[in-house]
Amino acid sequence: MRTPSLSLLFCLTLLLSSYNLFSQDPAKLWLQYYPLEEGLKEEFLTYSSSVFLAGENSTYDVIAEEFRLGLTGMLNSEPEFSQQLAESGQIVVALREDLPSSLTDGLVDWEQVGEEGYVLKTLGNNRLLVTATDPNGLLYGTFALLHQMQLGESPDNILKYDSPRVNLRLLNHWDNLDRTVERGYAGFSIWNWHLLPDYLDPRYKEYARANASIGINGTVLTNVNANALILTEPYLEKVKALAGVFRPYGIKIYLTARFSAPIEIGGLETADPLNADVQQWWDGKVEEIYRHIPDFGGFLVKANSEGQPGPQNYGRTHADGANMLARSLAPHDGIVMWRAFVYSDENPQDRAMQAYDQFMPIDDAFAENVIVQVKNGPIDFQPREPFHPMFGAMEKTPLMMEFQITQEYLGFSSHLVYLPKMFEEVLQEDTYQFGENSTVARIITGEATGQRLTGMAGVSNIGNEENWTGHPIAQANWYGYGRLAWDPELSSEEIAGEWLGLTFTTDKQFVEPMTSLLIRSRESVVKYMTPLGLHHIMGAGHHYGPGPWVDFLGRPEWNSVYYHQADQNGIGFDRTVTGSNALKQYAPEVVEKFADPATCPKEYLLWFHHLPWDFQLNNGHTLWQEMGLTYQEGVDEVSEMINTWERMEEYVDEPFFLHVRSLLTIQHNESIWWKDACMSYFQDINGLDYPEGMETPEKPLSYYKSLIFPYAPGIQPSWR
Repeated sequence: MRTPSLSLLFCLTLLLSSYNLFSQDPAKLWLQYYPLEEGLKEEFLTYSSSVFLAGENSTYDVIAEEFRLGLTGMLNSEPEFSQQLAESGQIVVALREDLPSSLTDGLVDWEQVGEEGYVLKTLGNNRLLVTATDPNGLLYGTFALLHQMQLGESPDNILKYDSPRVNLRLLNHWDNLDRTVERGYAGFSIWNWHLLPDYLDPRYKEYARANASIGINGTVLTNVNANALILTEPYLEKVKALAGVFRPYGIKIYLTARFSAPIEIGGLETADPLNADVQQWWDGKVEEIYRHIPDFGGFLVKANSEGQPGPQNYGRTHADGANMLARSLAPHDGIVMWRAFVYSDENPQDRAMQAYDQFMPIDDAFAENVIVQVKNGPIDFQPREPFHPMFGAMEKTPLMMEFQITQEYLGFSSHLVYLPKMFEEVLQEDTYQFGENSTVARIITGEATGQRLTGMAGVSNIGNEENWTGHPIAQANWYGYGRLAWDPELSSEEIAGEWLGLTFTTDKQFVEPMTSLLIRSRESVVKYMTPLGLHHIMGAGHHYGPGPWVDFLGRPEWNSVYYHQADQNGIGFDRTVTGSNALKQYAPEVVEKFADPATCPKEYLLWFHHLPWDFQLNNGHTLWQEMGLTYQEGVDEVSEMINTWERMEEYVDEPFFLHVRSLLTIQHNESIWWKDACMSYFQDINGLDYPEGMETPEKPLSYYKSLIFPYAPGIQPSWR
C-alpha cells in the first residue's frame, strides 16, 4: 500500500480544516434547508412518511413544492403526498373546513386564529397538524413548520398559534423602468420590463417565495418618484404577468401613481383632484387596471414632495388628492397609501415639523380606504432619529410605518448594519398619546387607536446580484423587516437568532457571538457616523460618506450645515422652546424627557439642543471630548466585529466568509474616514485640540473635502 505524499496529506488537512456544515447558497437566502442533525432527523422522519394536503389550487401547489424542498433538504427524504388521512406518521395540512372534527375539537382554540393566521400542533400517533382558516394561513404555517424544523424544534410537543398583527405588510421598490434603482446597492432592478410579459425570470418566483416565508403580502413594484408609463396598457400587461407569479404566494401588487398622470398619459389639461374630468379619468384607469389584475392592491403616492406633483399644485389638500384616488379604488376594495414625507423649500420652518403641520389639520378628512404612510423619523431615514411625532398624534387616520431596508444613510451595502435593532428601537418608543403603553408598535397595529386598516412598508434593497442584497448579511434586514411587519413587538435579538440558524447553523458557538455582533452593529455605525444626535451630515446627492461641510445646495434643508449648525461657540439643532420648538409636537412626557440637556439621553442630545463645545456631560467629559471618543469607539467596534467574524470561519462557506471579511475591511477603512473627516471639519470650526484617546486624522481637511463620487451606486441620475 502506497504512503500518501506529504503534498496530498497537506491538501487533505487543508480540506478538513476548511470544512463547513454545508455550502451556503447566497441565492437561497434563509431558505437553505440544510440537513438536520441525525437524531432530530430520525425524529422527524417518523412524522413525515407522508403529507396529507387537502385542497387543490395554485397556493396548495406551492405548499406541496415547499414541503418537497424542505423535507428533501433537511431529512434527505422526498415526501409522498396522500389524499387520505393516515392513522400515524403524517403531516396533515388542511383548512379548518376540510378537517374532521376529531382532529380539532377540544384540541384547537380557533379564537386564537385570525385572518392569515395558522396553528401548528403535534397530534397523537406521530402526526403534525398545519391548519388555518384561509389558504394564505396554510402557506405561512407551512413555512413556520419548516423553519421550526431547521431551528431544531423537536416534533414531539409543537404547539404554536400565530397571526399577523398588521394587515398590509409590504415591500416598496424604488425601481425605475430603465432598471436603475434609486438608493439601491445590489445591482439593477430584478424587474426586466423589456422582456416582460413573455419571459418570466425564475427569480420572480424565488422572490415571492422568500417574501411569503416571512409573511410579506404585498409589493410596490415602482419608484415613489413615479413614472406615469407604468399605468399604460403595455406596462399593465407586464404587471399582470408578475401578478400571476405572485398570486399563489399570497402577494398582491401595488403601483405608484404619478399625480399628474391625467395630463401626461391622459391628455387632460389638469390633474386637479376636484375636477370631474380628472375623477372620471382615474375611475376609468382603475377599471382598466382591475381588468388586468383582479386582485390589484391599490396605489402608493408621493405628492408635493421634492418636486413631485400633487394636489397642492391646485390649492387642494393631501386629503383631497388621496380621496380622489380612494373613490376610484373603493368599489374594488383597493387602498391608497399616501406618503407623509413632505416639506417645502419655501417654508423656513424646521423641516422636522412640516409633515405634522400639514397633516394634523386634516386628521379627520381622509376616506376609509386611505392610510397615511409615515417614515420612522421626522427627517429622512437617518442612522438615528426620534420617532415621528405624527405617530400617536393623528387619532382618526390610519398610519402606516415606512422603514428603509436599503442602507441609504448607513454605508450602502458596504457596511454591516443589522437594521431590525433600529426598527425595534422606534417601535418600542412610547408616544404617551393614548394612555398606558401607547407605543409606536401598538399604534401601527391599531391596538392603541382602534384603527382597522394597518400597515408597514419597507423600502427594499433587492437587486439582481446573486445574493439579492449586495452585502450578504443585509439579507438579515429583509428577513427581520418581514418578521417585524408580522409582529412589531418581536425582539430583534430573537429575529437575529432565527436568521442565523436558518442561514448558517444552530450551533451556539456560532449563533451567540454572531447575534451579539448583529445587535451591536447599528450602534457602532451611529457612533462613527452621527454620534450624540448629529444627523444628515453625509455627502451631497449620492449620500456616500461624510459631508458635514455641505452648504452649496439650492434648498437649505438639503445642506448638512442646516442640521448641525456648528460654529465657534457650539453645535446642534435647538428644537426646544428657545429654538424651533419641534418638541411641542410630542406629548408632555416626551417633552420632559428631551427638553433639558442635563437629562436628555446623549443619543439625542444634538438633535434637540445647540450646546457649547465645553458643555459638561454626566460622565465628566466635555461635549467635544465625548464626540471624539464616541467616533473612536465606533471605529474600534468595527475592529471587534472583524475579530468576531474571523472566529466564525469554520461555520461559514468560504466564498461567503471571504466576501463578508472583505466588506468588513472596507467598513473599517470607511469608519476611520468618517471619524477623521467629521472631526477635522468640526476642529477647524472650534479650534480645539483633538480629544485625548482619539486617533488624530490621517489627512488634512482639504483632502476629505476634495473627494467626489459621481458614480456612487444608487445615486439619482440628476446628481451625476
